[in-house]
Amino acid sequence: MAKKILITGAGSGLGKGCALGLAAEGHQVIAAVELWSQVTLLRSEAQAAGLNTMNVIKLDVCDESDRAYVESFDIDILVNNAGIGETGPIAEIPPERIRKVFEVNVFGSLAMAQLFAKKFVNRGSGKIVFVSSMAGVSTYPYLGPYNASKHALEAIAQCMANELKEFGVQVCTINPGAYRTGFNDRMYETFEHWYNPTRNFTPEKPLRDIQAAIAAPVGQEDPQAMIDLMVKTIPAEHHKFRTMIPASVEQWCKEYQARLWVDEI
Repeated sequence: MAKKILITGAGSGLGKGCALGLAAEGHQVIAAVELWSQVTLLRSEAQAAGLNTMNVIKLDVCDESDRAYVESFDIDILVNNAGIGETGPIAEIPPERIRKVFEVNVFGSLAMAQLFAKKFVNRGSGKIVFVSSMAGVSTYPYLGPYNASKHALEAIAQCMANELKEFGVQVCTINPGAYRTGFNDRMYETFEHWYNPTRNFTPEKPLRDIQAAIAAPVGQEDPQAMIDLMVKTIPAEHHKFRTMIPASVEQWCKEYQARLWVDEI
């Protein structure tokens, strides 16, 4: 059965692919993008593909007036996909840069979820999907701001799932691994705006090594597999609380969490 789905952060990457894919499956998709220029581009792409069930709107999840604009929308599913990232040594990165990541990934997502949670509760049905990451259940060197924001998002999703279940509202997470959308590459460039090897105590080489590893051909997966799984999972009536692929990444995350119980300092 076709669903009415609002997905944030649909201007690029997995969000864009997912919005187009869901519309191609016949769902009524409201593809929310951060910038007006992205509205024009995505509308043109949707029209060229004949996706008449897709409506592209401008929505900055951190903008109160933008959120007020969508408050009256009648949807079945909210997909909180909008997100940004910062990299650098967590002991040195300027706190304001971490705060910005939290504003989008955590508080923006929470504000959107709260916007529709009451509607879903009153109706007795609805679904809230938080697009988290493997970074929400593991950590990686110099990815602290993104890791921290996704860990916070995981806690919100888990609490909300427990609290809204009795009202008939479903809550879940989707946790992608590293996919070649450009997001990870750009995220690993952000430290260059403030890091100075002559001033910061963290050596430059480890930062550059990880940057090169992410950008390498084997550093990230083809995003289509993740997009296809999202298109299948988001409108599904029943599935696991957490959806993560590839399987090797899921196993790595489980082993990572198990190690925390035995590692010593």
